[in-house]
Amino acid sequence: QVQLVNSGGNSVQPGGSLRLSCTAAGITLHYYTVGWFRQAPGKEREGVSCIVGSDGQTYYIDSVKGRFTIYTDIANNTVHLQMDSLKPEDTAVYYCATDYPYPRPYGTPCSPGGEDVSEYHHWGQGTLVTVSS
Repeated sequence: QVQLVNSGGNSVQPGGSLRLSCTAAGITLHYYTVGWFRQAPGKEREGVSCIVGSDGQTYYIDSVKGRFTIYTDIANNTVHLQMDSLKPEDTAVYYCATDYPYPRPYGTPCSPGGEDVSEYHHWGQGTLVTVSS
């Protein structure tokens, strides 16, 4: 049974940092594309970043470029989202998702904004990030 577990959310002040984790059970996570999404109160879910399983390419939406980093921890079967220089507008519940069991063809990019959300079939439970002074 495939399971994704999200962790790392917390309350921080503007300018602070957090590292979110997406740990998988039942699959080898880095073989598949993983996306991070977020949903702020009263807003629609949006994609934030993604990493392609086949080639490790990473993608970010403009509002987080230079502040967020997505990367794979193969030893721990985990994909992290390192978030630096956090802003109040980053406040949201953050979810990871994977395209297991249908990995996209080699070289196919993922969409950081989540336009390809229908290609994700397993989701984490979410972790809350609050950025406030």
